[in-house]
Amino acid sequence: MKVEREPGRFGSGRRAVAIGTFDGVHLGHRQVLAAAVAAGLSPTVVTFDPHPRIAFGYEVELLTTLDRRLELIGEAGIEEVLVIDFDLELAQLEPEAFVDAFLRPLGTEVIVAGGDFRFGRGRSGDLPLLGGLGFDVRTVPLVEGVSSSRIRDLLRAGEIERAASLLGRAPEVEGVVVTGDARGGTLGFPTANLRVDPQLLVPAHGIYAGTADGHRAAISIGTNPHYGGEERRVEAFLLDFSGDLYGRKLVLQLWQRLRDEAVFASEEELVAQIARDVEQTRDARPPLEPNRPEKGAETGS
Repeated sequence: MKVEREPGRFGSGRRAVAIGTFDGVHLGHRQVLAAAVAAGLSPTVVTFDPHPRIAFGYEVELLTTLDRRLELIGEAGIEEVLVIDFDLELAQLEPEAFVDAFLRPLGTEVIVAGGDFRFGRGRSGDLPLLGGLGFDVRTVPLVEGVSSSRIRDLLRAGEIERAASLLGRAPEVEGVVVTGDARGGTLGFPTANLRVDPQLLVPAHGIYAGTADGHRAAISIGTNPHYGGEERRVEAFLLDFSGDLYGRKLVLQLWQRLRDEAVFASEEELVAQIARDVEQTRDARPPLEPNRPEKGAETGS
């Protein structure tokens, strides 16, 4: 997949363009991407970085980094992505100026987006306006109950399976492996400690079963209260793994929330509980089975 930040770098072509932020690349987003692929032209995405709300000074807990978002967009069959640097100057562009600066230079013929898509100064541009400017506009129906905001709420509550049903995949936590306090190794369960981008959403504190780097993983999110910790940490014990992960990017897939964090009467009780967590992790199943049809969504928003 080709990724550029200037429309002129793609060369000539006839393109079907899906427009949006696509944070999380959830089921609703994937409907839009599928419509771009099905249009029969070069399937292309126009997306924004940073998230527009961040550019306006609002706090947004992102579901995916830009790199992970691009990976998921590529997996959906998109061939080209234009990443537009979103700043306050861009936000002041009139819709027609945005079209002339970005969409026409791409060779855009078909535009697909959700019915609630807005763009340009004061969000004054919409799909009917694009149709009036000569584009073949294809509105993709919204998937009821599916939104990035709803998924964020579910993950903050630790509702992994429900979040997965809206994402169409297991929720993830991504970070770079850094040096920790090495306490897990002394207990017999060495963990990879992740430094997570502060703009990324981290699900509710607790112990989770999941995967990382192709291995089952028992994952701890929280402050490690047994040892009086105060700083939130994300740690993963990769089952049946030996090797050095320091400095590597690691994507943790969360399959199931096993329990809350806890303070134990002794270190022996803590070790026994970790062993039970590991066994539960071995038996855990992904929240969406690989061959099971995706559910459209839960009702409500």
